[in-house]
Amino acid sequence: MTDTALNPPRFELGTQARWLLWLLPAILFLMNLGGAPLFDVDEGAFSEATREMFVRHDFLSTFLNGAPRFDKPILIYWCQAFFVWLLGPNEWSFRLPSALAASTWCYAVGVFAWQRFGREAGWLACGIAATSLGVHIIGRAATADALLNMLLTLALLDAWRHLESGQRKPLLRSFLWIGLGVLTKGPIALLVPGATTFLYCASTKRWKDWGRSVFDPLGWLILLAVTVPWYTAEIAVKGQAFIDGFIMKHNVDRFSGTLEGHSGSLFYYVLMIPLLVLPWLSWLVAALIRLPADFREPLPRFLWIWFLFVTIFFSVSGTKLPHYALYGCTPLFILLAIHRERVKKALLGALPLLFLMVVFLALPNLLAYALAAGWVKDAFYQAQLGRWHDAIPAGYHALVAASLAASLAILARKHQVWQKVLAIACLNTLLLSLAVAPLLGDILQGPVKRAALYARSRPEPGILWNFHMPSFSVYRQQVSPTVQASSGQIALTRFDRLPPDRPVDILFHEGGVVLVKVH
Repeated sequence: MTDTALNPPRFELGTQARWLLWLLPAILFLMNLGGAPLFDVDEGAFSEATREMFVRHDFLSTFLNGAPRFDKPILIYWCQAFFVWLLGPNEWSFRLPSALAASTWCYAVGVFAWQRFGREAGWLACGIAATSLGVHIIGRAATADALLNMLLTLALLDAWRHLESGQRKPLLRSFLWIGLGVLTKGPIALLVPGATTFLYCASTKRWKDWGRSVFDPLGWLILLAVTVPWYTAEIAVKGQAFIDGFIMKHNVDRFSGTLEGHSGSLFYYVLMIPLLVLPWLSWLVAALIRLPADFREPLPRFLWIWFLFVTIFFSVSGTKLPHYALYGCTPLFILLAIHRERVKKALLGALPLLFLMVVFLALPNLLAYALAAGWVKDAFYQAQLGRWHDAIPAGYHALVAASLAASLAILARKHQVWQKVLAIACLNTLLLSLAVAPLLGDILQGPVKRAALYARSRPEPGILWNFHMPSFSVYRQQVSPTVQASSGQIALTRFDRLPPDRPVDILFHEGGVVLVKVH
């Protein structure tokens, strides 16, 4: 049973429009994808776990530097492994699944908005998603989150298609996406769609519709067919260690307590969400003002419930990480596009972008000032920042200055406010890929990568010594466990963590990173 209010007019988009709608985010996510080294700890850990699949000839379980890794289920590792097999073990291969998933995520948002609110809403929703800071970062990272966000988006958009039309096909697709999400990151892929649809149906007294949808036997057969084989095989192989490591530690403990020091106040995400949706702050304010009115309309209500549930749920969770809020930002992208006409001044909408570009232009000097002023207290990061001048990519300042000038020229043109800001946002996103990420990547990770490439030519066994940088193993292409050093080994460590009583030969030293041979 459906409500006629749930069936607004449909706006059609042709094949050419669909391709263009996918190409916009694809260009932004794929541009210079390998331009920065893998960032530790997360990118290094995912990438090394995938590389070790080939070393161990084991594509069922994941290991990190020889130890079982239970952080995430298997799907993202299989996706990375496919591209490693195709292209070899490099930054492109490890990040490509995320970039393609993020492109599809933005495309799905654009198509959904286009069909319900028209061409302009579709383009803007896709563009907001592709140029938001949080999506840009996670969509170019060799982790599981872009893939999970894509699957959550597909699941909930298809769930709405079922609720508005009563058709079973989108419901069955939704079960498929949820199953793949459970195979990507676990129970959260069930929780977000289940809770969002429940709260929406509860608010509209559609209990029977929710019950019929959630307990659809064919849907559950699809979900279980996707998830049960791997989970069953992994429990059979790893037993209680998998249950304790994945289910208890990385799911139950993440919610009930603080894991790995990632804590925050109850208002953590109230502050984090504006950062994640930068530069679209003016539209965020406009949408929030319209929240009470939106709640009277079926689809906007569904979108707000999706956003609010995720925000509240993770706000009361013990472990807090910025990217958790992205699970609820997808509906925001659509809501912001719906309310595009409420921002009247292009300069007001573009101010965050112009500010960011000025910051990018001054970034090398800001890093130098932060170092000279003593804002950085950790000796290791002081040493890493001390290399800021050598890390500046060729043409950095010219590229940023040209983008800033082009942005000002765009503001002077006679186009709609959202069109001008979207064009500037695309420029800003390209700057992040071509200039800012390579600069920060070389400062933070360049010495680790170069030490690993040097160590690859050495015959001695290698380790990580008081220093957890799994990307060292990726670039060295050998397992490098984090253990105490023994005689005859080469070890990567921080210069300030070298025990004074251990005789070593320094083989490589750059910034705060040293590679030593232990006597």
